[in-house]
Order: sequence, then C-alpha cells, then structure tokens
Amino acid sequence: MPSKGEKYYFVSSLAKGLRILEHLAANDEMSAARIAAYLNTSRAASHRFLSTLRDLGYVEKTKEGRYRLTFRVLELGMRKLEGFEIRHIAHPFMEEAAAAFGETVNLGHWDGKAIVHVDKINSTEILRLDVGLGAVTPAYCTGLGKAVLAFLPEVELEGYLGAVTLEAMTPRTITEPQTLRAEIERVRKRGYAVDNQELSLGLRCVGVPIFDYTGRPTYAMSVSAPVSRMSAEKIQAIQTKLRSLCRQISRQIGAPAS
Repeated sequence: MPSKGEKYYFVSSLAKGLRILEHLAANDEMSAARIAAYLNTSRAASHRFLSTLRDLGYVEKTKEGRYRLTFRVLELGMRKLEGFEIRHIAHPFMEEAAAAFGETVNLGHWDGKAIVHVDKINSTEILRLDVGLGAVTPAYCTGLGKAVLAFLPEVELEGYLGAVTLEAMTPRTITEPQTLRAEIERVRKRGYAVDNQELSLGLRCVGVPIFDYTGRPTYAMSVSAPVSRMSAEKIQAIQTKLRSLCRQISRQIGAPAS
C-alpha cells in the first residue's frame, strides 16, 4: 500500500533505488551504512538495494567495501544525448566557433526550468573553466540561460521568474527580480547575453539563442573563457560570430523566418 500522500502508482522501492544512484553520483563512493542512513532504512535493506543495483550493473563494490557507480549509468546518459538531433546539426557550427576563438563552446537545452548542457568543445588553452556534459545550470545567471529567457513567450517568462529563487552563485549574480528583468530586456534588444562571472568567479560567457521549428528558443550556444582572455573587444567578436552561426542552425532545424 502506498504511504499517505503518495500516488497509488508510486513504487517506493524503485524511488529508493534511483535515490541511491543520485546520491552516489553526488558523493562518489559510499558504504552501505551511509546509504542506509541517507535512505532512513536498515543496513540490511540498504544491502538489498545495493546488491540489486550491483547485479544489474549500475554499481560496483570496491576492495574497501564501499559502493560506487559504474560506467553503465554514463552509457544511459550518452544514449539520451545521442538522441538529441540538435547535437549532430549544431556540432559543425560549434567547431567553427571553437576554431575562430580557441575557447570552450557550449550547447544548451532549455528544459523549462534550467539549462542542460548537451554538447561542448573544450578550449585548446591549458587554463579553462567549463561545465561538464549533462550538467544542469540555472538560467538566470548563465549566458546560455539568459539568451533563452530573453526570447521566451511572456507568459512562460513570467512563470519562470515567479517560481525561481535567485540564489547568489557569486557576488556578481543578479538576485533582484527587477534588475534581472532589465537584464533580460537588454539581452532581447541586442540579441546576445553575457554571463559576467555570475555563475563562477573568473569566468565570462557569451550566449545566443537557437530557435526551433515553432520559433521557441529551445537551445542556445555559448563561448566561455577566463576573464583574462575575454575582453570587451573579444566579446563583440564572439557575439557577432555566434549570432550568425545560431541563425544558420535555427534555419536548419526549421525555425520560421524572422
């Protein structure tokens, strides 16, 4: 029987198994006892969950008796990423941007709440700051995210702004709603967004939206680099190039002519 407040179809054991995977992803290696404490369950029950996940190939046990994820979890994620047609279409344009500037190029997908990083090309420089594939980052403090927010339908933008908590990721993060609205309006007028150390100190990022066949800004592309290499002149060169590349990608995925 489901617990009070749970939907009739909710499978609590499945939910606990998935919570274990998420917890291991965030904490690397953990003992069965720590997993039991996290799940608020007995150590015996924790062992059963972990043994099942181990038999299925999702976790492995170290010589020290701790558990960690296997690459099978990564394989699932990569299969999902391979399903994004946008990656195959956008990648040659990302390569063009990478060749032009020698910096990290990112492709993001707007999932309705945040930005999911679905593809990237790393900078050729030794010093670089970037986000891994599959990472989820806030929209309000990233170049990718602000580029999308600026071109959302007003109703959807209002819904997002009404629900999101503007947490300060750095001292430069915009945390005042009215200031963020003004920033979004600037992005809409100029056609590109700049993350000026708002997600991570020392990192600047220029982002431009990519529109799907319905005309929605479902994706965005950005170029990111340390502040020391991201001058005002370089930002202007990047935004000009990115706007051209993103227009071409938008046309290829069927965006209506603007």
